[in-house]
Amino acid sequence: MTDQTAPTPPTRLRRALDSDLFYAFKRSLIAMVSTFVALLLILSAVFAPLVATSNPFDPSTLNLMNGFSAPMEPNAFTGETFLMGTDDQGRDVYSTILYGMRISLFVGFAAVLLAVVLGIILGLLAGYFGGWTDSIIMRAADVQLTFPSILVAMLIFGIAKGITPVEYRDQMAIWVLILAIGLSDWVQFARVVRGATLVEKSKDYVAAARLIGRKPFAIMLRHILPNILSPVLVIATISLALAIIAEATLSFLGVGAPPTQPSLGTLIRIGQGFLFSGEWWILFFPACTLLALALSVNLLGDWLRDALNPRLK
Repeated sequence: MTDQTAPTPPTRLRRALDSDLFYAFKRSLIAMVSTFVALLLILSAVFAPLVATSNPFDPSTLNLMNGFSAPMEPNAFTGETFLMGTDDQGRDVYSTILYGMRISLFVGFAAVLLAVVLGIILGLLAGYFGGWTDSIIMRAADVQLTFPSILVAMLIFGIAKGITPVEYRDQMAIWVLILAIGLSDWVQFARVVRGATLVEKSKDYVAAARLIGRKPFAIMLRHILPNILSPVLVIATISLALAIIAEATLSFLGVGAPPTQPSLGTLIRIGQGFLFSGEWWILFFPACTLLALALSVNLLGDWLRDALNPRLK
């Protein structure tokens, strides 16, 4: 009698590597390059305390004699050399970028998460229940779409900051910024989820769930939501790039991250003041980092949208 062993079921990693999505990823140079750049920048920010030469926001590490050192040129007073130069306070621009990118990424991810959660909840409610629930949510979405997102974010930021006690404004500025960007970006998620829910709720598996007595919220969360996450993931990836740019824009305008917690936008605003006096590197390197981060994430989102689009297969 031959001893036959049952074949080992493929692991989750093995299934992912054998999927059509990963096959398409390997065939796209843009997807691979953008993923590499995005991961490199994100990991550099996450591990900033390990890869940065110093903590630029620790006053004890600053040396004003190092101020305005050009990239890769020894300082005239201390003889120290800095990869990307220093700013007016002697802070290493390379280190300030890594630490500033942490704030930009935190605001971007948190704002997108808020927008996704709010958009999914409202989209499911509008699409599943319809009627006056759908009318109220969609009319609110239509009103918000008549204004540019950045203006909505500025309005929400101003109102939230105005009602925050003065002594807590700097500590709460990052959270207020997340709230402002998140609330200005929920509409696109709600509209996509609503449309997908209208399609899914008419299918047989939803009718079967109703027949066995499942509650509406259980049907929405356990049956409909898992089947509509693909477009949400695509929009979230693209929205991350837009949220990072929105944060940088608000901080550049002086209504975002406080000077005590400078993000990439704050660093660009600081560098603008020295651009025409010859210290170009203070603006150039933060601006290039912001461009590379936003562009890589956006290109990855565009590829993901095309890869998951059944019409292009």
